[in-house]
Amino acid sequence: MNIKPPAEPGMAFSDIDTPSLVVDLDAFERNLEIMAARVTEAGVRLRPHAKTHKSPWVALQQIARGAVGICCQKVSEAEIMVDGGVHDVLVSNQVVGAAKLDRLAALNQQAQVAVCIDHIDAVAEIAAAAANQNVIINTLVEIEVGGGRCGVAPGVAALNLARAIADDKHLHFAGLQGYHGKAQHFRGLNERRDAIAEATRLTAETVELLAQDGLACEIIGGAGTGTFEFEAASGVYNELQAGSYAFMDADYARNRDADIFEHALFVCAAVMSRPNQQTAVVDAGHKAASIDSGLPVPWGLAGSEMSGMSDEHGVIDITTVNEKPARGDKILLIPGHCDPTVNLHDWYVGVRGLHGADACVETVWPVAARGALF
Repeated sequence: MNIKPPAEPGMAFSDIDTPSLVVDLDAFERNLEIMAARVTEAGVRLRPHAKTHKSPWVALQQIARGAVGICCQKVSEAEIMVDGGVHDVLVSNQVVGAAKLDRLAALNQQAQVAVCIDHIDAVAEIAAAAANQNVIINTLVEIEVGGGRCGVAPGVAALNLARAIADDKHLHFAGLQGYHGKAQHFRGLNERRDAIAEATRLTAETVELLAQDGLACEIIGGAGTGTFEFEAASGVYNELQAGSYAFMDADYARNRDADIFEHALFVCAAVMSRPNQQTAVVDAGHKAASIDSGLPVPWGLAGSEMSGMSDEHGVIDITTVNEKPARGDKILLIPGHCDPTVNLHDWYVGVRGLHGADACVETVWPVAARGALF
């Protein structure tokens, strides 16, 4: 059963059904242009992360502005991106299991789809899938640079893994993945800078060790929205994998010196109840906005604060709000974490002039890779 979109092009903002995922197209486009200009100035490449938006439409907008391709975390995301016209994808994650690897290899018959590994057993597993599909798979070694997740140790362990890739005729050693995920949300600018300085040191030492063994890194990838300027200026990283910059969310806004990009993604909710003068209840709850990084933040409602959420309800404290919203009014909520919030919705509603009196729906497009988790 197909879910009907909550809006149609040409519709006034006030007529959008709720709860729905709204993109401020003006802010969104400015965000894309700002990042494109920053990476050009730094002389590095941009490979934005599609786990944020799960949309070939957004990916192609980024590529049109100079991105070399996109990142995905899952093979199913990569399949949807390739089907949507994206021809250069990096699965910047570990892929385990013959079925997944066979699908990854099959994608390389249509596009260039690379993958990361951090264990020697993965070499034979990926090579077998590549041989089965008669392709050569670009393979990167992921190194642990402080994030505390996946990654082989920098240095000799990474060299041994890279050499095993390079020595296999079904694989091509394409470089290193050195992403520091935790650093993206360190609040202080200096704290983020110091974390990336250490990640850069570990990555640079590994690049040099590989070079001494005759292994060149075409890709040295990492970076996110919270730290991309440091990787861009490092002289080591040559591909940046920031994703959230396109939309921004409330959690990234809590980082100090995080005003480069604008909020472009909102959950549009309607006031469904006004039980008293202190409270407005909206029709967006846990099923409309992720709360893993905190509750959503009401936009343009000075003095208000989201005080609680349940499955289908969001409670907003409007005690100190001068112009209190009425039943039926639309309220925009900035999600705490954009990535999992996007994965809760079927459609994007792109609005032009969102914060003006003439706000109008310009485009509607699907969250094509929603639920693509395997």
